[in-house]
Amino acid sequence: MAIYTWEAKNSAGKKFNGELEAKDIQQVFNVLKGRKLTPLKNGIREKGQGLEMEIKIPGFGPKVKNSDVVIFTRQFATILDAGLPIVQGLDILSRQCDNKAFKKVLLGVKETVETGSTFAGGLAKYPRVFDELYVNMIVAGENGGILDTILERLAVHMEKAMKLRREIKTAMIYPAVVVSAAAIVTTILLVFVIPTFAELFSEFGSALPLPTQMVIDLSNFCVTWWYLIFGSVGSTIYFLTRFLKTERGKEVLHPLALRLPVFGNIIRKVAVARFTRTLGTMLSSGVPILEALKICAKTAGNKVVERDVQRARISISEGRPMVEPLSESSVFPTMVVQMIGVGESTGALDAMLQKIADFYEDEVDNAVTSMKQLIEPIMILILGVIIGGLVISMYLPIFKMGAAVG
Repeated sequence: MAIYTWEAKNSAGKKFNGELEAKDIQQVFNVLKGRKLTPLKNGIREKGQGLEMEIKIPGFGPKVKNSDVVIFTRQFATILDAGLPIVQGLDILSRQCDNKAFKKVLLGVKETVETGSTFAGGLAKYPRVFDELYVNMIVAGENGGILDTILERLAVHMEKAMKLRREIKTAMIYPAVVVSAAAIVTTILLVFVIPTFAELFSEFGSALPLPTQMVIDLSNFCVTWWYLIFGSVGSTIYFLTRFLKTERGKEVLHPLALRLPVFGNIIRKVAVARFTRTLGTMLSSGVPILEALKICAKTAGNKVVERDVQRARISISEGRPMVEPLSESSVFPTMVVQMIGVGESTGALDAMLQKIADFYEDEVDNAVTSMKQLIEPIMILILGVIIGGLVISMYLPIFKMGAAVG
């Protein structure tokens, strides 16, 4: 199969264009004929040939952002609620889409739907844009005839997930900035400032205080072996990053992350909020609980949570309640487990999960605010100790000389 671009006109002479996946030009011609369109001369071309060839550089070019998908979801829900067909809605939104990458995706989905596939089937062809959760909820919406309602729920879910991610990024930015500033200032002092003091002190001809000598030795090492230091740090960061992206790396890192002081508590609350919000949204949309738990496990973001959710799924498949394995988890607090148990017994699990998610999202917000207030003085203190220690160690010989003269 290949991608073909086409240009055609209808019986009224109005021109149309688009892309179509087909095995050959004849199949494209047949599809256009079925739509009562007449291809223009040389109007069907295989994409990637001649002037249609696209040059792509990895890491460059437009990308589809979560915000693009959220806006599309809300707008598409409004269009369907107004009674417009799916194909027409996709055509409208693709025309007004500014992101070229996302526009191509929407046109691809439109082409798929026009060939007789379902809307969910069209979305499933682009897993990097529309994840498994999104596609499964669309399937439930199409089967239940409530696609516009499902899209609204999806938009709300994605907005809350984005807010949660923003909270975590906000929590990490300040410490990262302060640590980076401390590293840059320390490097400048060790490489450029302290060697000047070292030359001055060499003229004294007397033994230097131990802290001063240690700082000068560290400075000499940095100046002499700077390439070794940068190479070691760079390679360590590179290989550590690669390792943490592997399954084994995640198995090692994720349990440790939950035990971190301050950050571990926030990570745990984020995991609970994400799980309950996702599961509650899927259940309220009509997705079967076993399928919903399977997707929740994949999107958990933490191997410990993933294992706990998989145990809950096995428990339900064996006819037992979900709370049994969750009560043994180190992630889910007793209150959450009890509320899920109440939801299971009363048949209102989806509503109970949404309440838990609302509560823990507020908890994450408060925890991040408290952490920023706690970290700020600590980081300033650490920065002051490092920079102040270096400066004082350089002035010790001067103080010692002044005392001797006095």
